Order: sequence, then C-alpha cells, then structure tokens
Amino acid sequence: MQFDAKKKSLLQRIPRTAQVGMIAVAWLFLITMLHYLVNYDSGDGRPVVRMGYMPVITNLAAPLLDRGPREAEDIRFTAVKFASFAEMAEALRDGNIEAAFIIAPLAIVLRQQGEDVKVVYIGNRHESTLVVRADLNATRIEDLANRTVAVPMRYSGHNLSIRQLAEQHGLGGQINVVEMNPPDMPAALFSGALDAYYVGEPFAAQTLQNGSAETLFYVEDVWPNFICNVMLVKQSFIDAHPDLVRKLVQGAARSGLWAKNNLPEAAVVAASYWNQSPALVKYALTNPGKDRVVFDRFIPMPEELQHMAKLMVRYGLAETDNIDGLVENRFAKEASLQGIEGADTILKPQSK
Repeated sequence: MQFDAKKKSLLQRIPRTAQVGMIAVAWLFLITMLHYLVNYDSGDGRPVVRMGYMPVITNLAAPLLDRGPREAEDIRFTAVKFASFAEMAEALRDGNIEAAFIIAPLAIVLRQQGEDVKVVYIGNRHESTLVVRADLNATRIEDLANRTVAVPMRYSGHNLSIRQLAEQHGLGGQINVVEMNPPDMPAALFSGALDAYYVGEPFAAQTLQNGSAETLFYVEDVWPNFICNVMLVKQSFIDAHPDLVRKLVQGAARSGLWAKNNLPEAAVVAASYWNQSPALVKYALTNPGKDRVVFDRFIPMPEELQHMAKLMVRYGLAETDNIDGLVENRFAKEASLQGIEGADTILKPQSK
C-alpha cells in the first residue's frame, strides 16, 4: 500500500498537459505498430509488399512473385488483382498497396497531378494486339473507318497508338475510340457492341481462339518496344524501405527471365491467378511465336516516357509533357540476373 501511494504521488507531480502528451505519444506508437503489422508484416516478422496488377502478360511478375517461395525468403510479395487501372491508381494514392503495375500514360498523369510517384520497372513488352470482328474481313487500319474500337482507358498506350495510326493514315476523327475494362472486351466484341479492340494479352487471345476475331496487327508491328505497363511506387516508400523496393524490382526482373525460358510453367501459374485456362495463357505467350514477348527490356528510360508524354499533349490528354522526377531506374540497373534456374530462384538475394 505504501508503494501504491508513493506511485500516485509521483503521477500527481506530473503536469496535466504532460500527462496528455505522454498518452498521445503512447497512442501514436500503438497506431504506428498496428499500421506496420497490418501493412508490412506477414505475421511471422517478414515485411509484406502488396502489388496491384491487372491480369495481363505485361504484369506477369505479380503472380510469379506472389507464388515465390513463401517460407524461405525474408520478404512476402502479395498480388492484389484489380478490375480497372483507375481503381488501382486510387489504391496506390491511398496507401492500400505499395506498388502498382499500372498502364504507362496513367503513371504520367499521376505524376503531373502532384503524386510523388516513381517508375522503377517496365513490364514485359510486345504483348498487346489489335483484333477485329472476323466478319468484317479487315486487313488494314483504313478498314476501321467509322468503326468502334475499344482501348483499356484514355490514358493508355493503346489509345495513343490508335490515334497515331489514324493520323498517319488520314483517318483523324473517323475511328470511334471508346474506353472499356479489358476483361469486358471479348464479350463486347462477340455480342457486336464492338468492332475491334486493342489490348494486352491474353484478352485478345480469347476471341482469336474462339474464331470471333482476327488479328489486324500486333503492337510491335506499329510501335517497336511498346510500353504497356510500368511498376509504380511512391517516393516515400523508397525512402522508408529502399531494400524492399530493391528486392521487388530485382524479383520482377528475374521473374521475366525465368518465364522466358519456362513459358508453359509460367502460363500455369498466371492462369491460376487470372481465372483463365492455362491453354489460353500459353497460347497468348507463344503466338505468333514463342519469342514474341520481350522479357529483358525492363529498365525504365526517361526518353521513352517522355515520348509518351509528348504524344499525350499532341492528342489532348495532357497539358504538358513534363515528367521531371518520374523515372527512378537505379534499382532496375543494379538487379542481379545471375543464377536464374528453377522457379525457387526468382527471389534469390542479390549478390554483391
């Protein structure tokens, strides 16, 4: 009892304002710890990095990293699938994900809107296709005059590409370009609501396989080294967790090189995440040839994003082509690409 009385007297000596301050500090510490546990801890002490993605081949790294060896590594990657790029952008803004495999022009828009985001990796290239309804018998871009063509969103490389093609072939304003989420495109074309759509695989492959569409062109035919999606992270995440960003980018780069040499196995993994058949994903990865998709050009270069920004200004999608500070390519440049063998080596720690 004497001890309790003494303790009480000591507490009474602390000014009321100081007591409130101590409580506030303790509460802030508790909230910070809870935030860390919910957002960055896997439950066994390992940090978690949540990756937003759409189910397209350019973002193949997301399911491959999620499927990686979950017990042996000191980090946990979690793939979070989105139905639209707009939803993904909001999730990144709000801190609900740490990284976003997002369509490239939208990354430019976010930067120009004041978001301190960085492009740290380029997704697999040459995986987009423009398909047209089979009954149209279209063989050239001019056959799309007065037709309706869907693209993933106005802020997409596909929109820039189709507008550039229309301009080059004297079709300015003659192609009706509409926005549509990629998962909805095959059904819309099959029903006749669309005449064509331009999208990342495997969504084009769906209508090619069932015979309702034909290929008008592959993106590399009209835009060599086309960038569909990029990996976007916030500068604050880089500042707070540079090692996590380094492992994330390195893992993404290594996953692409593993997939290049193991297309059937990569198709099986992707299909299980995308709710698609492995046969469809394998078809998309190997047609018109197994070397179509480019897996090894993942380092973001400012001039490539600058080119997109200039096209955005040209077609009224941006007021300026300023991309200052958008590209951070040091993590991609220093990624260790040695010793990529089985799938369990994708997350192999970087050797110095």
